[in-house]
Amino acid sequence: MNFEFPFQELPAVMRGPRVERRRVLVGGSAFWGTLQDADTLVLDDGRLLATAGASYLPPVNPSKIIAVHISYTSRSIETRNKPKPTDTPTYFTKPPTSLNGHGGQILKPADCKYLNYEGEYAVVISRTCRNVTPDEAWDYIEGFCPALDMGLQDFRDTDQGSMLRVKGADTLLPIGPGIVRGVNLFEQTLRTYVDGRVVQEAHIGDETIWGPHYVIADLARHITLVPGDVILMGTPCHSRSVDPGHFVECEITNIGRVGGTVVAIPAPRAAALGVGHAPTDTPEVRRVALGFDERVPEHFKENLRSARQA
Repeated sequence: MNFEFPFQELPAVMRGPRVERRRVLVGGSAFWGTLQDADTLVLDDGRLLATAGASYLPPVNPSKIIAVHISYTSRSIETRNKPKPTDTPTYFTKPPTSLNGHGGQILKPADCKYLNYEGEYAVVISRTCRNVTPDEAWDYIEGFCPALDMGLQDFRDTDQGSMLRVKGADTLLPIGPGIVRGVNLFEQTLRTYVDGRVVQEAHIGDETIWGPHYVIADLARHITLVPGDVILMGTPCHSRSVDPGHFVECEITNIGRVGGTVVAIPAPRAAALGVGHAPTDTPEVRRVALGFDERVPEHFKENLRSARQA
């Protein structure tokens, strides 16, 4: 493992047995449950629910969502041509209204050309956290979730500093279907799929630059993290744009698989009136949205081409 501040022993949140908590909509009300097996969810009131066909809600209710810009070596090599992008992590935020449940619709407005996928794992905070060391930070983690940090790259020119509209639009964070603990995160592989074809893949332990314990300790120097807060831990190489009709998924072995369908919607009504900065298709936008194909594995590119042609 090449990430900073390696742990001396496996933290409790990553020691078994595996436990997964999911939040579902049943009869118009939200219920929590614990996964009994692949087919059955035991609701907290004792009822059994089949996992197939269940209506999943995001398993988090954060006061804030904080995302690391780059924390995988392959992504840094692709975008910066070096294995570590900066000396320390940098961050942006997504509003809680960007949350989306497993199986939901990911909305792509008609006036936007580039909607990029980024498969990630999310860290969920378990209790109030402030002024902790990296070793202590593990005790403030509830568990981990697969997540898709989708982005409307058309707003890169105007929102480069904040990423507000790039990453903050409604539906752009499918997460879940559950929160998982009791799995060694650093032995797992993250994969992103478009229509069932692998377009991103990374062994988390091999590619991680900064572990979640380092990131939590960094953020909590100045920002109080509270129960339910979400930290998105970055994506590996080959983030690319997808189109309406594509089904995008992020899978983390032994943790779970979250997905959503890209759906076209009309441009916002205010756009026709000239309100705000219009989406753009500039060299800077294309640099991020289209990436650097010469620096990523060929099979990712081929799989994405096949998905687009299907």
